[in-house]
Amino acid sequence: MDKKKKSILRNNGLQSLVASLVCILLGLFVGFLALLIINAGGAWGAIVAVTKNFLYYPSVPAQLKYLGSTLVKAAPLLMCSLSVLFAYKVGLFNIGAAGQYVAGAGACLYLALGPKLPWYVCLLGAVAAAAIVGGISGVLKAYCNVNEVISCIMLNWIGLYTVNMLLTNVKEPTSPYTVTIGSANEGAIMPTLGLDKLFSNNRYVTIAIPLAVVAAIIIWILLEKTKLGYELKATGMNKHAAKYCGMKEKRNIILTMVIAGGLAGLGAGFFYLSGLEQWMCTQTSVPSMGFNGIAAAFLGGLNPIGAIFSSYFIQHITNGGAYVDKSLYCAQISDFISSMIIYLCGFVFFFKLCMNRFLDKREERKSGQKGGEA
Repeated sequence: MDKKKKSILRNNGLQSLVASLVCILLGLFVGFLALLIINAGGAWGAIVAVTKNFLYYPSVPAQLKYLGSTLVKAAPLLMCSLSVLFAYKVGLFNIGAAGQYVAGAGACLYLALGPKLPWYVCLLGAVAAAAIVGGISGVLKAYCNVNEVISCIMLNWIGLYTVNMLLTNVKEPTSPYTVTIGSANEGAIMPTLGLDKLFSNNRYVTIAIPLAVVAAIIIWILLEKTKLGYELKATGMNKHAAKYCGMKEKRNIILTMVIAGGLAGLGAGFFYLSGLEQWMCTQTSVPSMGFNGIAAAFLGGLNPIGAIFSSYFIQHITNGGAYVDKSLYCAQISDFISSMIIYLCGFVFFFKLCMNRFLDKREERKSGQKGGEA
């Protein structure tokens, strides 16, 4: 019985779940303390509003509509999360998911609004553009040993300003925003296949949502059940040993960053080809979607299936912040609460380490007691 109990507590999946829940609860607690300090009277109502999100509305149709809006934003976040965790599994830290996301957004929007191509071509263009950006970091890492973090950060900004310049060709004449896809090229909007009706005719709900889940399952299969996934992970653990075993370590590094970039670009295509938002051609900061993908990856225990749930949760909290009473708190308070939770997501592995140390000490005490009795 004791051995069975021990095996359960040592289970990596269970530890990841417990550590993630601890991070979530701590983030909510710290956010609640901040609300108490600012305005104690409305603190409880504000934290409840954040956690309820679409349940804030009393009617079921309204709840379904805003649940759909949350899912629309959770799909690209999931793809960015998969981009980060895929590279991490191969020993690379893809902090460039944000820049790859930007490249994908620029490609799909330009193809949709410029030559006015259909949605599937725009989506493939987004994947290709982001894969190229990711591949540049991979080539620099494989052949020049340039740290991927440095090259990715530089490419984030290069990508942002390049996309800003590119999309000025398809922006509205009187505003810094790109032309809406719905008015310029309806064929570039991803099909709904009836999914919009499930969410109170929310026209932004497209097949991107189920496709994102399918992508997560495919990545899990690739990493855990295929020869390629084994070789990629082996290269990440020790590229010299992988080379000694006959694996093409340089090719594997480049391929990893190409796939990681393509996943981030796919997320950008999922988001912008829904028609929910336009691109602002004067923005000076990289969209947070790629950076939030880092938190979602770690909160999900670096598991593609776990990333599905962690991505939804982070987006749920982010959207829920919009329902905080702005007469009691500033507009940025919702960002602060979600940021605290996202920040604490980085401590998932720290909590797992603490958990394992606690179990080690407990087992040592038990073995010591048994030795004394003998």
